[in-house]
Amino acid sequence: MHTQTVAQLIQGLRDKRFSSVELTRHFCARITELNPVYNAFITVNEAAALTAAAAADERLAKGDAAALTGIPLAHKDIFCTQGLRTSCGSKMLDNFVPPYSATVIERFQGAGTVNLGKTNLDEFAMGSSNENSYYGPVKNPWDTKTVPGGSSGGSAAAVAAMMAPAATGTDTGGSIRQPAAFCGITGLKPTYGRVSRLGMVAYASSLDQGGPMAHTAEDCAILLNAMAGHDPLDSTSANVATEDYTAGLEKPLNGLRIGLPRQFFGDGLDAATGECINAALQELERQGATLVDITLPHSELTIPAYYIIAPAEASTNLSRFDGVRYGHRCESPQDLHDLYTRTREEGFGDEVKRRILVGTYALSAGYYDAYYKKAQQARRLIHGDFMTAFEQVDVIVGPTTPGPAFALGAKTDDPVAMYLEDVYTLAVNLAGLPGMSVPAGLVHGKPVGMQLIGPHFAESRLLNVAHRFQQATDWHTQTPQTGGDA
Repeated sequence: MHTQTVAQLIQGLRDKRFSSVELTRHFCARITELNPVYNAFITVNEAAALTAAAAADERLAKGDAAALTGIPLAHKDIFCTQGLRTSCGSKMLDNFVPPYSATVIERFQGAGTVNLGKTNLDEFAMGSSNENSYYGPVKNPWDTKTVPGGSSGGSAAAVAAMMAPAATGTDTGGSIRQPAAFCGITGLKPTYGRVSRLGMVAYASSLDQGGPMAHTAEDCAILLNAMAGHDPLDSTSANVATEDYTAGLEKPLNGLRIGLPRQFFGDGLDAATGECINAALQELERQGATLVDITLPHSELTIPAYYIIAPAEASTNLSRFDGVRYGHRCESPQDLHDLYTRTREEGFGDEVKRRILVGTYALSAGYYDAYYKKAQQARRLIHGDFMTAFEQVDVIVGPTTPGPAFALGAKTDDPVAMYLEDVYTLAVNLAGLPGMSVPAGLVHGKPVGMQLIGPHFAESRLLNVAHRFQQATDWHTQTPQTGGDA
């Protein structure tokens, strides 16, 4: 059962080849066996999952269940889940059990899905390797000596190791797409505001966006149908009508104009990874697409702009964790100042502290105009580059990452080298665009991803291109040797 896609599992439940309880038990058994190896889950929700599965079977028996009823999913441990620990991968929230659920969680519950548990992540979603978690690093199922990518590395590893058929992730600067590429799965970052951020613990409020991670574009479309939509309780939620994201998957690619930014194919791209992307582009050409050379002239501003804006917003968002209301609190504080400083010193990891310091400095009196204001001006230029490009093309395509997954520990002592891993993904968040990563080949036995970028609210277009590519190739069907055939 674990080798089947979400779409196949939906059909299997409808055909009564297995029940949701049987399916949930199967995935729970795989988690029990494989999670000690990959460390993909922080919290496993087996008892409640089986109860939810039994309720799903009752609805299925009545014949009026929603499409996703009975399907087990994993959720990144940044989505508040009522009654279930939500840690954000941090000591600061190790004991936090939310009194409410995120809108995304509620929508999946309303759709009848089964929550297998909460997946590991870089602390407060800050990282590109999933090595910054208080609960230890996640291992890449393709090679346990390499990183799975971050920050949604736990979700990516859980899907790649077939401990869950699909999972939720969040993407602030590539945190769905980069781990999807490293782990050989499909990941979609929707347009900013397409999926509610209510109850999704904030890192950088103008950049964060939740999205689906699965084996196929079709599965991501099915999940997005449940996730997407306006949320009146979220002021950043877009009041734009949704659609059936599965409806246009089969549309031919004849006449599709694909933009190739020269900045994505320069010296920083690993040669073998570039060959995989070029081969994928040839397949899209065979299906009727036209390749168009374009330029994104302000791409060099992406990393400096992002690493001022995101830390500045993080500095503000994380100020709430002070030991007063909830979360970690230091022992026997001498006074209020001691409570604040020791609680935050003990509760936050090094990378979170680094970004808080950078962000606080950028927002401080005398430096705001020199740093934060200029970064926002650069962001407007980056956004303008994409808008100009989409006057010429329908979709922009390139690599998701400069190369395949790197070794655990290889970049932990060099934050700048780590930040450069997101060089192709950050601009999408700065511009608020939808983007996704699709498996496009193997380099030395490790997966690499092809990134698709579209205009605002063009998720259906991206899913269509990805689906047609996956119908003609088998990279998305390649799986690591995880063992665990329970």
